[in-house]
Amino acid sequence: MFRKLVVASVLTLASVQVFAADCSVTVDSTDQMTYDTKDIKISKSCKTFTVNLTHSGSMAKTAMGHNLVISKTADSAAVATDGMAAGIDANYLKAGDDRVIAHTKVIGAGEKDAVTFDVSKLKAGEDYAFFCSFPGHISMMKGSVTLVD
Repeated sequence: MFRKLVVASVLTLASVQVFAADCSVTVDSTDQMTYDTKDIKISKSCKTFTVNLTHSGSMAKTAMGHNLVISKTADSAAVATDGMAAGIDANYLKAGDDRVIAHTKVIGAGEKDAVTFDVSKLKAGEDYAFFCSFPGHISMMKGSVTLVD
């Protein structure tokens, strides 16, 4: 009886850990202006979602820095353009830009950052994107964010 209880408890804990893993993603960025994914899927069952950004390149953030910004797809180009004037100290994002749903800071070689945001900021049926707002990077560093069942 005790053995069955232990096995059941372990299986329950394992399933909880798997569920928690569904509410986060790690995205790597490189010196070749790429992310290692083109699509981030977020379960509607997640209350919050965490994006972990890593930079596996060798260049400093002033030369080849990357961040990860989430906005509506229709807003992404304007957010990136407006962010250019803000500069690196502001993570190439205009202060108080309410089009930005979530963002990491700009990171360079070997660095990492994470952002956790409330999934209720996303609405079913809307098109969302993630992208790098470092000047010129959005042309190659972008992907979709999809809310799934």
